[in-house]
Amino acid sequence: MDFILYLFVLLLTGALVGFASGLLGVGGGFIMVPIQFFLLTSLGVDPTTAIRVAFGTSLAVILPTAISGALGHARRGAVLFRPMILMGISGLISSLIGGTIAANTPGIYLKIIFGILVLISGIWMLIAKYPEISGEPKKGVLSYIIIGFITGLLSGLLGVGGGVVLVPILVILMGFSMIRAVGTSTAVIIFTSLGGIIAYTANGFNIAGLPPFSIGYINLIQFAVLAIISVPMAQIGVKASHKLPEKQLRYIFILVMFYIAFKMIGVFSWIGLPL
Repeated sequence: MDFILYLFVLLLTGALVGFASGLLGVGGGFIMVPIQFFLLTSLGVDPTTAIRVAFGTSLAVILPTAISGALGHARRGAVLFRPMILMGISGLISSLIGGTIAANTPGIYLKIIFGILVLISGIWMLIAKYPEISGEPKKGVLSYIIIGFITGLLSGLLGVGGGVVLVPILVILMGFSMIRAVGTSTAVIIFTSLGGIIAYTANGFNIAGLPPFSIGYINLIQFAVLAIISVPMAQIGVKASHKLPEKQLRYIFILVMFYIAFKMIGVFSWIGLPL
């Protein structure tokens, strides 16, 4: 593949990831992972190694992007810090576990399982009766610890931030407004991505066949090109999220969830659509 085209594809991907992160409170791994995988395999990297590098590098990009988005949401009062800390610490620990499991498991199985979970979450978010948001979200230390653990485990397993599962849980079960769910989710992703980065770095040392300039399963070239554009684009996504009406933002999120689910499960490939 031509190097200029390679850089262009990565920069475009980074822009989409940053905007999605700020707008919807997701890490953007569902955008990055398939594209990174394609680029790496086109360069001759073994598919098993390529998917793990895509997962690890995705999480490395998600970390600064989530920090950028979380700061923007926090300035607008959309990050609830106590739930964020509880979910974040729990998620950091479980993402370490998830990343270690993924480093020793074929990626295809993980993708299908994740796609099914996201599809269920999207249907749930579409048909659920939303509570009236009249005050503060629900409290409960154990609830937030469990939610964070589930989010972190998925994050580490699949190289995604986990917001695609976290946001609907916060809105439907914990009584968050959509904008607070997006803001708090973005902040939690800082923790979940950090745990995954540690796991993919540690488990990728001394592995044969890694692409050049890799530290464990994290490729520094892809990381640098993706992050340089995704971080500022997250701020633009944040501004857009605070201007959209609550219901409209929720439907955009649901639409993205269905796309992620079908992509992960492989529906588009089965029916021959290049999506």
